[in-house]
Amino acid sequence: MAVKLRLTRVGKKKQPHYRIVATDSRSPRDGRFIEILGHYNPRTEPSEIKVDNDKAVGWLRNGAQPSDRVRKILEISGAWKQFTGQTVTTQAPAAKSAAPATSAETTASDETTAPTADAEPTSSDTAASDTAAADGAE
Repeated sequence: MAVKLRLTRVGKKKQPHYRIVATDSRSPRDGRFIEILGHYNPRTEPSEIKVDNDKAVGWLRNGAQPSDRVRKILEISGAWKQFTGQTVTTQAPAAKSAAPATSAETTASDETTAPTADAEPTSSDTAASDTAAADGAE
């Protein structure tokens, strides 16, 4: 039996609401399913997505194939990263935002101390080069 993770439409006419289900690939879209893994409501802003990641990863590890839309939803919920073995950390984005600010500060301080080729020499730079040239001439 080939198991697929896919969306099943529920809700009223012109008001779609979807369940994320594990189902036999031969069953119809809104037909029999094995287990409900979550739900997806595209009509809210932002879209409401609720997935039981542990159940979804369990089905994926047992060989279930997600549809394209369900795979995208699993990527958003974090279940796909958990399945592929990538570490899911909640503190990583905060650490990443602090790291570029630190490197930007060091770059800015390096630029202020070292003159660039485009910048014109200041009076202290020309005085230092004049004394250096005078020392070399002697």
